[in-house]
Amino acid sequence: MTTINKLRLSVPALFLLLSGWAHAQDSQNDHADVWATIEGQWDAEQRGDKQWIDRLLTDDFSGWGKTSPAPRSKLSTKMWDRFSDAQGEVVAHELYPLEIVVHGDVAVAHYLYTSAFKNNDDEIDVDNGRYSDILVRTEDGWKFIAWHGGDDD
Repeated sequence: MTTINKLRLSVPALFLLLSGWAHAQDSQNDHADVWATIEGQWDAEQRGDKQWIDRLLTDDFSGWGKTSPAPRSKLSTKMWDRFSDAQGEVVAHELYPLEIVVHGDVAVAHYLYTSAFKNNDDEIDVDNGRYSDILVRTEDGWKFIAWHGGDDD
């Protein structure tokens, strides 16, 4: 086989190899960005950031926490978050990622958590639980479109 023919065969193979590598890099970046969004939401709640719901939830968000009787809209989530903030504050949390699947512009993340909530009487309640979050890629980055979960009690 001539050198020219070897080159003709090598160039497409190299292109396929590089495009596969680029796709793997994009996938790793997506996973990292999704996880950063989830951690950012928990950190914002712990910091007392009142704007995280407007920033991180899509307008058509529908989340179903284990303590609510039905899925909650973005507006309902905001109302109940304000109520919870009036009862006390999250003082610590730790997240344990289990699985993140990214399919195009949609991501599903499953994880466990431990969270400490200090009420207005200075009593601390530590909960362990799990969440499954669904996020969508937007022009502003990843945002929550749905979630389900809560404490294991």
